[in-house]
Amino acid sequence: MVDESRRVLVTGGAGFIGSHVAEAFLACGDEVLVVDDLSAGDPANVPQGASFKQTDIVDRQALADLFGAFSPTAVCHLAAQASVTASVKDPAHDLSVNVVGTFNVVDLAKDHGAPVVFASTGGALYGEHALRPSAESTWAEPLSPYGASKLAGEAYVRTWGSLHGLGNVVLRLGNVYGPRQNPHGEAGVVAIFSERLRRGEPVTVFGDGHQTRDYIYVADVARAFVLAVTAAAPSDASLTTFNVGTGEESSVLDLLDTLQGLAPARVERVFEPLRPGELTRSCLDSSRLRSALGWAPATRLGEGLAATYSSYSGA
Repeated sequence: MVDESRRVLVTGGAGFIGSHVAEAFLACGDEVLVVDDLSAGDPANVPQGASFKQTDIVDRQALADLFGAFSPTAVCHLAAQASVTASVKDPAHDLSVNVVGTFNVVDLAKDHGAPVVFASTGGALYGEHALRPSAESTWAEPLSPYGASKLAGEAYVRTWGSLHGLGNVVLRLGNVYGPRQNPHGEAGVVAIFSERLRRGEPVTVFGDGHQTRDYIYVADVARAFVLAVTAAAPSDASLTTFNVGTGEESSVLDLLDTLQGLAPARVERVFEPLRPGELTRSCLDSSRLRSALGWAPATRLGEGLAATYSSYSGA
């Protein structure tokens, strides 16, 4: 049964995934505070009913003031530098946001006795040589500073949970897609393809297009956050890290073919070299999350792609 007095602080809640997470908690009747520096987020994404504060998680004092005023009972930490290519170009900034910022969040949450559910990465963490679908026990071999910083963030989340008796949880996400994903950045191939197809513009494919990802719909991810907060975290620290994916590999060209079928006209495909730090294959085994929290993806890829394309095309 959901505690009606929950106060959930969502960092990065003006962003793509974070805004859906905030919505999911509001739907449960919880009080929600969204914290976002708007470097990538959009105030228009903050759901109605949530409070909003524009704050950088690297600013320890400003963040402490927000924690003190709101006194959260749970924290969902999604604020991050989330671009693999940007992390390669500026690893110091990636380190600052994803490691120092995460430390600030978990340390302040500890002062309020609030468990943290941390949005980490699956594919960027497990590396090129992992068995697929990759389980949580897979040795981490990140190829990019982004993957390395997320691994370091995970360590603080788990260690602070163990040290201070909090039910901290790490969710290693697959390639999340859905409405409100930014089609103008470097990340989010579904959003980028959808926007280009809607405009009838050429689509750029990096690599040969046969590289695969585990594409997971954003509503399924948001439900995993709610379950992680609602359920008591296992006492065994090795069981507080969960993959969130479908367990299915889909290639970039398969993705593009499906989206092209939804568009009014065919567009040109331009192939460019694969960017530094990017994987050729990725797929996650989420059976642990299914067993522990009863989670399973509810949205098939074709259904999710249609809903996403419609959100950009206005159809």
